[in-house]
Amino acid sequence: MKRAKIGILTGGGDCPGLNATIRSVTKSADVEGIEVFGISQGFLGLYENQISRISLREVSGVLPQGGTILGSSRFNPFKRDEILEVCLDHYKKAGLDGLVVIGGDGTLGIANDLWQKHQLPVIGIPKTIDNDVYGTDRTIGFYTAVQTCVDAIDKLHTTAESHNFIMVVELMGRHCGFLAAYAGMAGGADFILIPEVEVTVNQMVGSLKERHGRGKNFSIVVVAEDAKLYDDKGQEVVSTPTYKDEYGKIKLGGVGQLVADVIKNELGYETRYTNLGHVQRGGSPVAIDRLLATSFGCAAIELVQKNVWGALLAYEKGGVVAKHISVVRDGKKTLPVGYYKMAQRFFR
Repeated sequence: MKRAKIGILTGGGDCPGLNATIRSVTKSADVEGIEVFGISQGFLGLYENQISRISLREVSGVLPQGGTILGSSRFNPFKRDEILEVCLDHYKKAGLDGLVVIGGDGTLGIANDLWQKHQLPVIGIPKTIDNDVYGTDRTIGFYTAVQTCVDAIDKLHTTAESHNFIMVVELMGRHCGFLAAYAGMAGGADFILIPEVEVTVNQMVGSLKERHGRGKNFSIVVVAEDAKLYDDKGQEVVSTPTYKDEYGKIKLGGVGQLVADVIKNELGYETRYTNLGHVQRGGSPVAIDRLLATSFGCAAIELVQKNVWGALLAYEKGGVVAKHISVVRDGKKTLPVGYYKMAQRFFR
């Protein structure tokens, strides 16, 4: 019998746990006699024919390493027809039987299109610090990013209290509030702004003023990168400056400074702004991300053995399940409002 050969790639922004996933796929495949070929720099590597065999040696010791040994990019093979044709040709010439695609909603959306439009066998594994992939409760990298943010917020607390500052901390998350809400609650933030909940300027400054009136002369305000502020008539008065990169993906960042300016102008308090930026994507994955990555990798090889393709592996109700990969296009994942209502109890 022909020995099965699969390709594996990581696309989009990096996050902790990618190497743990690559390791799990490779080791699980080796047990089953399946060959694994790494594709460098995401779909760009498929276009440039950067495809090479991955052995157990390449994944030895990578479990705790952040980033991705395969490299990543936001390259979109559907940008032009001729680019896609080259990618499909390289896939065929490599003799691959399918692809394991590790990515966020953008990369998994590409994988879905390859399956739906070109019948290219794919299995998707969700990763992103934003936890915004529709169809799964948990994504690889999210909990490590939460811990990174909490560590930073803890450190900012001491300076804020020492100098009576209001510290505004901007976190990633794109159009989803999971990272800001989880890190804000775990870090003891005194106010949190997320995209899913409309908050007025008066609500925010009123809460901070009341807190200061009770003798708490410092505060931590956590702001998701796509959060907004409104006036009392529901009109948007503060929002994230945006522009698109060369691949058409909206770039976010900078709203935290605008929020800090509002606080200083409205209340006159000493206010400082910190944007954690790409620090949130780095570092060694925490245990729960290593376990999730390992579970996803093993499940991917089980699907390969069963010749099941066009699947998204998802974490749901405490375990890994396989869904049709089109689920990533079925909706927009948002933070349940109940989490924010719980956080509001501590805005005091």
